[in-house]
Amino acid sequence: MVDVLIAGGGIAGSSLAIMLGRKGVSAELFERARFPREKPCGEGLMPAGVAVLDRLGLTDSIGGAPFGGVRYHFDGRVLEGRFPRVPGLPHAGIGQRRKVIDEILCSKAAATPGIRVHTGTAVDGPIIQNGQVVGLTVEGKSVRAPLVVAADGMRSPIRRQLGWNAPVRRRRFGIRVHFRLSPHKPETPWVEVFIGKQYEIYVTPLPRREIAVIILAELGRAAKYSGKAFLRQCRAFPILASRLEGAVQISKPMGASPLSGGARSGVGPGVVLLGDAAGFSDPITGGGMAQALQSAELLAEYIVQRPRMDNECLEAFNLDRKALLRDHHRLTGLALWFSEHIRLGKGVFSLPMVSRMLFSHFVGVAGGVKPLAFANRRTLVANYAFRGAG
Repeated sequence: MVDVLIAGGGIAGSSLAIMLGRKGVSAELFERARFPREKPCGEGLMPAGVAVLDRLGLTDSIGGAPFGGVRYHFDGRVLEGRFPRVPGLPHAGIGQRRKVIDEILCSKAAATPGIRVHTGTAVDGPIIQNGQVVGLTVEGKSVRAPLVVAADGMRSPIRRQLGWNAPVRRRRFGIRVHFRLSPHKPETPWVEVFIGKQYEIYVTPLPRREIAVIILAELGRAAKYSGKAFLRQCRAFPILASRLEGAVQISKPMGASPLSGGARSGVGPGVVLLGDAAGFSDPITGGGMAQALQSAELLAEYIVQRPRMDNECLEAFNLDRKALLRDHHRLTGLALWFSEHIRLGKGVFSLPMVSRMLFSHFVGVAGGVKPLAFANRRTLVANYAFRGAG
């Protein structure tokens, strides 16, 4: 019997497997898909997530195009915010195709001693005895372990079967398309955000002169941004229209909805939800992949310290995870509020000094390298990074 069963071989599941195997904890991972696979994602990894890859020694393997901050375009104005330089943390994020990140992490997990990886293998559901999860049913067969980690995505079947799905408060959707820029167009080391009326467009730099373009909006308006309307919305912004001149579309549109969701519980006897399965916030602040890596790192440290995770230990992990991600969730809520009250947002950011200070600060929070509250000197994210876990 292995120590841990992991359902899901995406960023959260595969990185957790790597961390556990390197610390002598055995694990078996099951992933329904085969790699490489496409997945709707903004594809920008914030500095806090890059820090985890650095500690794993995998940053060079993942590669990607660096970006030093975020640039917002709205109402004819441009706001730029660079990630702050914090000792012990990267000061840049990276843009990389999600299919590349997933495939590399899963292959690294499969090559890690003590880890067995099964792709193209569906998990049927959890095995529950006396109120405790004791294993998984995998393609009709029972597999048992002291701990089950459900890292099976935003529509987590395990979360649903446990009865932990939480209602969605706001239904938004995202559509993503990849382009390869014309050789005559300059590349830019920014994640760029174009704010329209009731929608946002995010542009992430990728290797080989590629970019990911994603439109986020309310679900009821999906038809307005689909098909040929996608490019029409992009061309509504002269700067973006200019960048896309001569560009070649290299992927089909891929969408996802809802863009946020919760779980009634993140842990229970014998089981932990990880990554999007544990709940996910709207990608308006772009921290999803980084949060998956950070949460996996935190869970790995708990498991290594206590291989037999009892209920008290699981609850302690869950509280620490909430503290780890709290600032980012609050920032996301603030950003969504501004997206609904765009006139007020324009007023707040109309004063040059205020806009520069606020925006730079928010970019640091989104990157996971600054606390939301100005009074605090270091966030749990930074403390955890300085501790050099893993």
